[in-house]
Amino acid sequence: MPLYEHVFLARQDISTQQVEALTEQFKGVIEAGGGKVTKVEPWGLKSLTFRIRKNRKAHFTLLNIDAPPAAVAEMERQQRINEDVLRILTVRVDALEEGPSMMLQKRDRDDRGGRDDFRGGGGGRFGDRGPRRDFGDRPPRRDLGDRPRRDEEAPAADEGVQA
Repeated sequence: MPLYEHVFLARQDISTQQVEALTEQFKGVIEAGGGKVTKVEPWGLKSLTFRIRKNRKAHFTLLNIDAPPAAVAEMERQQRINEDVLRILTVRVDALEEGPSMMLQKRDRDDRGGRDDFRGGGGGRFGDRGPRRDFGDRPPRRDLGDRPRRDEEAPAADEGVQA
C-alpha cells in the first residue's frame, strides 16, 4: 500500500482533547478503509503566518499513514466537511520517518537553548563566522589623502600661499 504523511490544522479555540478526538475519528476512517496509521504526532498550538478563517493560531497534527488511496480520499473528504479543520496537506512518500519528525526535533532544540538559539549567540542570521582577523599595530588610516582629519588643525589659508 502507498505511504502518506498527512498534516491537518485545527481551529485555535478548540481544546487539546477535542483535537485528540478529531485525530481518533480520522484514524478510524483510515482503519475502516483497510489502512493503518503508524504514527501520530501532535505538534501543538502554533502561530500561523497569515490568518486563516479569522484564526491566528492552529493546532497542528501529523499522521503517518499506510493505506489505500480511497481511504485517504475519504478521510480528506470528511476533513473538508468538518468546520474545526482549517487546512489539510497529504503528501505521498517513499518511506515513512522513524522517530520524531523535524518539528519535534526543532522543539527539543529550542527547549534546550544553546548555540543554535538565535537569542543565545549562535551568530544570528549569518551563522558563526569565526574569529575576526587580527590587524596588528598598524597606523590609523588617512581617509582623504593628505587632507587633515577633522580633529587635526587645518593650516591657515594665508600660510600656504607663496608670493
